[in-house]
Amino acid sequence: MTTNDWSIQEIARTAGTTSRTLRHYDDVGLLRPSRTGTNGYRYYDAPALVRLQRILLLRDLGLGLPAIAEALDSERDEVRALGAHLAWLRDEQERVARQVVAVQATITALEKGTSPMAHSMFDGFDHTRYAGEVQERWGAETSERSTRWWSSLSASEKEAFLQTQHDIGTDFGRACAAGLAADSAEVQALARRQVAWLAVSAEATTGAPLTKEYVVGLAHLYADDPRFAATYDRNGTGTALLVRDAMIVLAETEL
Repeated sequence: MTTNDWSIQEIARTAGTTSRTLRHYDDVGLLRPSRTGTNGYRYYDAPALVRLQRILLLRDLGLGLPAIAEALDSERDEVRALGAHLAWLRDEQERVARQVVAVQATITALEKGTSPMAHSMFDGFDHTRYAGEVQERWGAETSERSTRWWSSLSASEKEAFLQTQHDIGTDFGRACAAGLAADSAEVQALARRQVAWLAVSAEATTGAPLTKEYVVGLAHLYADDPRFAATYDRNGTGTALLVRDAMIVLAETEL
């Protein structure tokens, strides 16, 4: 090994991924090693590491491998692409800091026996924080409509909207803990609540009812995107998978 490249094991360990994942990226043409040693080991140089960093950033946005490949091919200026990622990360860092302050203020109010202030409770819980991602996935018009719709809601309406989703997730967690099947009557009733909740924002932003393809796509996103999966799995490991399977069953049978 030269001083200018690193073995697949070193990169997997440093990047928090696995050698198997890196080999898969190679197999699908997403990330080629800079060279392969006589021992058959893959080695990666600095440009390959920059590409891997971009891949991992895009993966954290919830994009699948085909979408990641398309994004990499469409923006070959790495400095510009990473600059956009950096801006998003800084926005996310600032949003999380605001959430910390908001939640701490709520805890303080509850400890003192006073009522939390609605206008400050949801600082940082901004529906538009993924506007760039929405635009990338579904287009600028959908992103703009989504932003206008959320901004038009009052604080109490936003609170009710978020609480509804929280309650659905909690009930899915209970169903998962009870071992209920995705196609059971109880879980399908939860799936209908989930889809009805989605329809509120979807119809406001797209002007059209939910389609089977849209619901199935979101169902997979809930399980595949670490952010969504972690949100649902707070209610119990496996909840995200149950949500996905239940939504797919509902979409196939009722949409």
